[in-house]
Amino acid sequence: MRERTHRRVVPVVRSPVRRSAPLRAALAAIGALAVLTACPFGSDGSAERGIDKIHHVVVIMQENRSFDSYFGTFPGADGIPMRDGRPTVCLPDPLAGGCRRPAHDASVVNIGGPHTEDAARADIAGGRMDGFLAQAERGSAGCIGPFDPRCAASGPPDVLGFHDQREIPNYWTYAGRFVLQDHMFEPAETWSLPAHLFMVSGWSARCRSGSDPMSCETELGFRVGGGPSRARRRYPWTDITYLLERHAVSWRYYVATGTKPDCRIGEMFCPATEQLAGTPSIWNPLPRFETVAQNGQTGNVQPAARFFAAARSGTLPNVAWLVPNGRTSEHPPASIADGQAWVTRAVNAIMRGPDWESTAIFLAWDDWGGFYDHVEPPSWGGIRYGLRVPALVISPYARRGYVDHQTLSFDAYLRFVEDVFLEGDRLDPATDGRPDSRPVVRETSPLAGDLRADFDFEQAPREPVILPVRP
Repeated sequence: MRERTHRRVVPVVRSPVRRSAPLRAALAAIGALAVLTACPFGSDGSAERGIDKIHHVVVIMQENRSFDSYFGTFPGADGIPMRDGRPTVCLPDPLAGGCRRPAHDASVVNIGGPHTEDAARADIAGGRMDGFLAQAERGSAGCIGPFDPRCAASGPPDVLGFHDQREIPNYWTYAGRFVLQDHMFEPAETWSLPAHLFMVSGWSARCRSGSDPMSCETELGFRVGGGPSRARRRYPWTDITYLLERHAVSWRYYVATGTKPDCRIGEMFCPATEQLAGTPSIWNPLPRFETVAQNGQTGNVQPAARFFAAARSGTLPNVAWLVPNGRTSEHPPASIADGQAWVTRAVNAIMRGPDWESTAIFLAWDDWGGFYDHVEPPSWGGIRYGLRVPALVISPYARRGYVDHQTLSFDAYLRFVEDVFLEGDRLDPATDGRPDSRPVVRETSPLAGDLRADFDFEQAPREPVILPVRP
C-alpha cells in the first residue's frame, strides 16, 4: 500500500524572513564567525508558497568528519586559510615539537582523534582552534591488540589531513551541483549519542525518572554512573515523532544492519558490536523514547533495506532518517570510499524513484571525529555548539551550485520538518501539549538557521544526477 501523502498548508513562519539592519548586526555578534546571511527569498513570498512542493524529507547522517577535512579547499567555501595554495595555519605538535600544517591526505582510511566533550573543548582551545594534534597524540597512545588500528598506524596523527575531489568525488559533485552548507555546526560540543538525540528531539538529557519528562537535565557526556543504567535508560522528553503522529505525518527511522559505527562516550577504539533496527543504541535512540512506545510506533524503526525498497516503489514516508553501520559510516577506521558508496546508493535510489520530484535530502556528519576545523563554534543563550561538520542539500528544488554561509545546526532539520508538515508547530513544552523540562526551544534559536534559503521553488524540478557508486 502506498504511504499516505500528508496534505500540507502553508506554514506559519515564526521568524521574519527579511531581517532589519539592527537585527542583522545583533545576530552577527552571536559567537565567533556565526554570521547569518540574508535568506534569498523573493518579495512575492515564493519560498513560503513553494515549500508545499516538498512531500518527503530524508536526513542521511554519516559519522565523524569535520568540514575542513572534506571541503576545506572547496571553491567559494569558508575553508582552510590559505596563501598561495599553502595553509597559513600551523598547529603545535607536542610530541615532535614545532608545529604542523594541514595537508592533503590521499588515504581513504583514517584514524582521527578523540571526540568527547572534553576533547572538543581541548580542540577548540578557547577559540584558538589548535588543540587537535595534542588530543590525537594523547588518544592514540599505545595499542591493545592486532585489530586495534593504532597498532598499524605509522607516522603522526592524521587529524590535519584533508580530502578533496580525488578521494570523495561524489560528495564534491553534490556540492557543486546542489547546495553545500559551510557553517553547519553540531548541536553540542560532544560525541555521537547527544548528536543523534538532538537530531530527533532538539535536546540531549539525563533523566532521574524514565517516565517523567520534568525530571530531565541537559547531559552531553553520558558517563557511567548516576541515573538509570545504560541498559535501562529511557528518554521521557518529547521527540519530533510525537508531533508527527499528532499531525498524521508518516515517518520511518532506517538503521543499517551490521556493526555499530562508534564507541560509547566518544572513545576512539573499542570492540565491534552488532547493530540492529530493533536494538536501541547510540545511533538508534528512538526505541527508548517514551512517546514512540506510547504511540505504538516502535515498528517505524526498520532495517535500511526497507528504505531502498520504499525509494524504488515510491512509498517513502513523509519524514525519514537513514543511519549507516560501522563499515559504511566513514567513522575511522572505516573507509570513506565505502561510506561515499553507501550514500551514493541511497541518493541514487531516491533519484531513480517516483518520489524524487517531491523530496529534500539533507546529508550531514554527526560530529567532527577529532579532525581539524578552523572555525570557532558559536554559542547562544548559554549553549555552546559543537564543531563544524560537512552538510549538503540535495533536491530537485535545491539551488544550483550554491554555498550557504548562514550559521546552522541540526536544529534546522527539525525546524524545516515543522514548517513543511506541522504548520510551524515547535517542540515547545508551552505549546506542544506535552511539557518537559528542556531549557530552550532550539528551533527558535537564531543559530538554527533557515533551510528554505537553500531552495528555489520557482525553478522547474531538477533532473536526477545519478552517480557511479564506486567512481
